[in-house]
Amino acid sequence: MAYTQTDLDNIKAAIAGGELTVRKADGSMVTWRTMAELIQAKNAIEVELNTASTTVMRPRYQQASFSD
Repeated sequence: MAYTQTDLDNIKAAIAGGELTVRKADGSMVTWRTMAELIQAKNAIEVELNTASTTVMRPRYQQASFSD
């Protein structure tokens, strides 16, 4: 499942408010059993969003060709 920044913002707001129920970006609601589970979900979403937005830079190589 692909998470969005809205999902992360909603979870952060729930943590700040001490709530265990969060509305997802698609409109559904999820309730966690403990605050620790909610924080784990937040961390997992942050990792996924950071991984998805990271561009891997690879060096380009070009071989020179010389002829007479």
